[in-house]
Amino acid sequence: MNFSLQPKKSLGQNFLIDKNIINKIISIAAIKENQTILEIGAGSGNLTEILAINRTNKVYAIEKDKKLSLYLKKKFQTFENVNVINDDIFNIIKRNNLGQNVIVIGNLPYNISTQVLASLIMLKKWPPWYKILILMFQKEVADRIIAKAHSKNFGRLSILADWRLDIKKNFDVSKNCFFPKPKINSTVLSFKPKKKVFNIKNPKNLETVTRILFSSRRKMINKNFLKLFNGDVSVAKKLNINLKERPDKIDKEIYYKITEIYEKLNN
Repeated sequence: MNFSLQPKKSLGQNFLIDKNIINKIISIAAIKENQTILEIGAGSGNLTEILAINRTNKVYAIEKDKKLSLYLKKKFQTFENVNVINDDIFNIIKRNNLGQNVIVIGNLPYNISTQVLASLIMLKKWPPWYKILILMFQKEVADRIIAKAHSKNFGRLSILADWRLDIKKNFDVSKNCFFPKPKINSTVLSFKPKKKVFNIKNPKNLETVTRILFSSRRKMINKNFLKLFNGDVSVAKKLNINLKERPDKIDKEIYYKITEIYEKLNN
């Protein structure tokens, strides 16, 4: 790799260098003309380079590392359609000033990948400003995101992601496709916003419900459920929930219904 800057461990940087994988990621997006594309963690600009070929598209390349962002600005100085932004992705999501129908692509730093996804799910306004997310995760994190009830990986992340997003596993990526080579393989997932979702007014209530119910993952939910509803079992009866079940044995939809009731009772 002809690149003088060294990736920083502190920022979880592993640069994607396999052109075949880069092209596969871009093909998922089905990018046409006049699209706005947000790239999270542009790194050495290998993906940015392909995204920027069509000059009708506006590419926002987000890079938190100052040295890397300076490198990218120099690399793409002749590209009027590339805007390199040296900032934290969480600030970009918070500002939300890139317009609508944005395509979001990211080889996410492993240390913040779940926080990035959660912040994109928990936006106040829904449907959101993006039309698709194409994100790369550690394989074990991706397995948790797409897990179904009654499986060992099923948990809070699965429930949160499925609430507002249709999720598709696209493909696994070998650790050999990165520099430096990480210890584990990765997985590319794509997410499209659902138009109809369970009517939870404040996403933080879903976080609260799942946090409490999964706080004793290997135990029956009865004690934690009663903690949520101050000892009232009527909600469990109404939703036909067996309080002797473990939290990973309960379907996602039940968690959304629990949250809807929890929210009404705590307004």
